Amino acid sequence: MSKKVIANGNVIFYSDIVKTNVVIEGNKISEITISIPHDAEVLDAEGMYVAPGFIDIHTHGAGGYDTIMGSYEAINNFSKTLARYGVTSFLPTTMTAPVEAIQKAVAAVKEAMVKGTDGTKVVGVHLEGPFIGEKFKGAHPAQYILKPSIEAFKKLVNGHEEIVKNITIAPEVEGAFELSRYLSQKGINVSIGHTSADYDMVKTATLYGFSHTTHTFNGMKGFHHREPGVLGAVMDLDNITAEVIADGIHSSFASIRVLLKCKGVDRVLLITDSMMATGLTDGIYNLGTQSVIVKEGQARLTDGTLAGSTLTLNKAVKNIVDHCKVSLTDAIRMASYNPANKIGLRHKGLIIPGFDADIAILNKEMDLIYTIVEGKIVYKK
Repeated sequence: MSKKVIANGNVIFYSDIVKTNVVIEGNKISEITISIPHDAEVLDAEGMYVAPGFIDIHTHGAGGYDTIMGSYEAINNFSKTLARYGVTSFLPTTMTAPVEAIQKAVAAVKEAMVKGTDGTKVVGVHLEGPFIGEKFKGAHPAQYILKPSIEAFKKLVNGHEEIVKNITIAPEVEGAFELSRYLSQKGINVSIGHTSADYDMVKTATLYGFSHTTHTFNGMKGFHHREPGVLGAVMDLDNITAEVIADGIHSSFASIRVLLKCKGVDRVLLITDSMMATGLTDGIYNLGTQSVIVKEGQARLTDGTLAGSTLTLNKAVKNIVDHCKVSLTDAIRMASYNPANKIGLRHKGLIIPGFDADIAILNKEMDLIYTIVEGKIVYKK
């Protein structure tokens, strides 16, 4: 069994940072030690941060590839781009599209899970749409929106139900509660998103298994002092976690600070909602079935609607630290342990013996030096 040691790094644990050494044997972290084993390959991390690998549960594409392309090649190349930014696990995310396109995408994700990838590990799929509301559909094409039902869900996943880890549903749409109860009983995280639900509807939805919100602030009814809406429910209810796109475009950093004060860092997850232009230059790209113009890093449909992001998780971590008064340990936790815990990855998200050796080695600017997935170096600067 191969042995590596990440030596002399500033190791980011759950709540503190310690200069020490991390020993990896095979695909697991085997030891945290002040000594360096003589029989190990040494990666010198002097002056660098050694963090648990990031986990993105909401990302559509990167590097010129999109989940909805529906091929192993697309998912594999997508994974190689994410590895450049410290992501060690991810849920390729679909969007509202023809049923056949979603079926093909889900099958491609399954194939990537079976074959493995050359970059970030695929740990399941996130279905964002088609069970959403039309009023807050955002960049999702209205003609492909479907009424939620168990039958419609099973048709979409076409025999691959076991790989669905996260699904976005508008709770106010007829059939949503029945489907949510079915999914949550199977351990699938059900997220409120692209919704015009009011506060009371969201509170009721939690009784049927809804426990999360998709890209908080975006694609949902906002806060009003007489009707708090979805956003007010997110802020108020402790049994809902919130994901956020920390790019300063989808939501101001002041708004994210308010969210953090209400929820606390343990109930907030950093996601990217990235699309295929991530890691590339400005230009014209696709998000699902629609054209997207990327200018100065902002991705928009031709009518100006935001259409995903070009954010990366290492940048999201830096933004949260720089603009939201969050410690580095808390910011890293929001991008690693919190998402791992949310979707049931019990041996990922922390640097402790026995956990998977998923590690991001970064400089002080949060630029990646190494990305390690289950003990294998998948990116080296």
